[in-house]
Amino acid sequence: MPRVVIAIGGNSLIPDADHTSVQDQYLAAAETDDHIASLIEEGWDVAISHGNGPQVGFILRRSEMSSSELHEIPLDYCGADTQGAIGYMLQQNLVNDFRQRGINKSVATVVTQVEVDANDPAFASPSKPIGSFMDETQAMRRRDDEGWDVKEDAGRGWRRVVASPKPMRIVELDVIKQLLDAGVVTIAVGGGGIPVVADENGDLSGIAAVIDKDLASALLASQVDADLLLISTAVEQVALNFGKPNQEWVSQFTLDEVKQYLEEGGHFAEGSMAPKMRAVVQFMEAGGKEALITNPENLERAMAGETGTRIVR
Repeated sequence: MPRVVIAIGGNSLIPDADHTSVQDQYLAAAETDDHIASLIEEGWDVAISHGNGPQVGFILRRSEMSSSELHEIPLDYCGADTQGAIGYMLQQNLVNDFRQRGINKSVATVVTQVEVDANDPAFASPSKPIGSFMDETQAMRRRDDEGWDVKEDAGRGWRRVVASPKPMRIVELDVIKQLLDAGVVTIAVGGGGIPVVADENGDLSGIAAVIDKDLASALLASQVDADLLLISTAVEQVALNFGKPNQEWVSQFTLDEVKQYLEEGGHFAEGSMAPKMRAVVQFMEAGGKEALITNPENLERAMAGETGTRIVR
């Protein structure tokens, strides 16, 4: 069967600021899963990855607010917690979809570690804000006492920042491949994976960092020999000059066009579409055939060529 890695954005599980509860996220996962089940019914072999930015933020906020009574939760454990929780939502909804549709499939979530280089240049300039806002006094105290990197955030207060290193190796790759080869729908590399580093003996340990979910998904897609990388995001199609008067929706790019636009800069928003396009380039340069970007509600239509943005060679 043709194989697709579907990368779901963590924000897509939170429809808006008024629907952030666990039940709201569960219902959003159910809607996305319904579309994924249709692809599986059509004959696709599916692996699923997902973001976890908002969910990690919620855990950190709870941890900080209860720190006078309970231990705080390290960032790598937040990643592990959200992989389990979001995987549970996705796999339970898929199991229900399979029963209702008469699909004979199993689903499994793999809590996934992703190795990064401890000497990655990103560690020299941490840039990803996490956790709550602080006043300057509190920020300086945590910097001095706990070694946090902190930055002032546009007049809104101070926040902790961590590095976003490149994913190098999916530690549980062999297990993921065995599950996929056995026909199991596999949820893996959630939130970009739990960042780990290896010491001189090869022993792994967690590190405070955030791996880009789309880059990790591209790595997963290339290493499980996926035919397609499908990035599910907030928009139906990719636009050039998004949000500007000359905005233009595009149904198809070639790989060379994407590389040119990324090199020129300014065409894709750095905080949203640019990282996704870099992930597409990574996947296709590693041998991937094509990629597709659309929103969850249009997965089937995009796969049928009716919408979305397809990147081809």
